[in-house]
Amino acid sequence: MPEKFSNKDPVRIETQAQEVVGLLIGDITSGRLSQGSRISEPELSRKYGVGRGPLREALLKLEGAGLVVRAPHVGARVVTLNQNELSEIFAVREALEGMAARLAAKHMSDQQLLDLEFLLKTHASHIYEHSGQSYIDQEGDLDFHYRVIHGSCNQRLIRSLCDELYHLIQMYRKTSGRTARPEEALTEHQMIFRALKDRDGELAEMLMRRHIARARKEIEQFIDSNHQHG
Repeated sequence: MPEKFSNKDPVRIETQAQEVVGLLIGDITSGRLSQGSRISEPELSRKYGVGRGPLREALLKLEGAGLVVRAPHVGARVVTLNQNELSEIFAVREALEGMAARLAAKHMSDQQLLDLEFLLKTHASHIYEHSGQSYIDQEGDLDFHYRVIHGSCNQRLIRSLCDELYHLIQMYRKTSGRTARPEEALTEHQMIFRALKDRDGELAEMLMRRHIARARKEIEQFIDSNHQHG
């Protein structure tokens, strides 16, 4: 198979690596590369049509994001998320997104708020038309959170949440088999939006933290239930 990317020009390695990062994230979050599976560099090099240099650079970036782990004498593997790790992820997410919501209440422009309101109306229609089956699957939930986070105008928060934690959350959501709660999530999003629109940062933070804490509790209950039945 011809290479998808040319690897002869060293200045292209970083660009190629970024493209491979996107392909790897898609395979990991979708479950095509399952949790705990060994990562074969020769196999992925053939699959993506890219040289080993850009592939290794991409894997290093995913190690930094927590999606890939490397152990001596074992090599690179896709991370495996246990209950403790998921609880830690959601605890950090709760604190950081609460802060992001408080900042977004101050910094989001009127146009951004109008766009967010339109997004929620679109989500409401989508849930009604599809009986709530595909809100989470289509990342409508994450889209709302992404916009609030970017509305904080804090680049460190944006990198920490959007470039790291959210890929881990996507991986768990798409591979766990957990039933979503789209109607409840939408109602909570609408409450957060009203606080943002009122420029009430304190309320927006409280509602966002409560929203994420509830999701964490449901995940823990789901994992406990699976262990009991397993």
